[in-house]
Amino acid sequence: MERLIDYAGNHPWLLSFAVVAAILLFVYELRVRQQEFSAVSPQEAIRLMNQGALVLDLRKPEEFATGHLNGARHMDSAEILKAGESLKKYKEKPLLVYCYSGSLGASAARILAGQGFSKAVNLRGGLAGWHREGLPLSKAAAGKTAREKERAK
Repeated sequence: MERLIDYAGNHPWLLSFAVVAAILLFVYELRVRQQEFSAVSPQEAIRLMNQGALVLDLRKPEEFATGHLNGARHMDSAEILKAGESLKKYKEKPLLVYCYSGSLGASAARILAGQGFSKAVNLRGGLAGWHREGLPLSKAAAGKTAREKERAK
């Protein structure tokens, strides 16, 4: 133990670097686990979709038009902040959100959970993960936003 104290006294920068690295690693692991908590694999997403989950695509409208998950609604990422009002009837239903990479979807799932959507989840890996699994996309009803579909009802 004495040697450790001597080492720390002789090499304060190395000790500081080791402590900072340990803290960063801890924070990174917490963040990954938090994102994984609210993320589902493409196979789990299919199961949710078969159970009637609302699927929201957060990509740009032109990306949505090139192909999206079957039954997905386009929703601008800025609209997520007001989703508690516009999608209030879906608060107790499964809600799957996705973007291309999964990072925006993870943030959106956390925001939705904060607004009371108890079953909001993100597609792990986003549409890129969906592509890696070789799963199909749909082009039907492209261009309509979630707000437009709600007005039509």
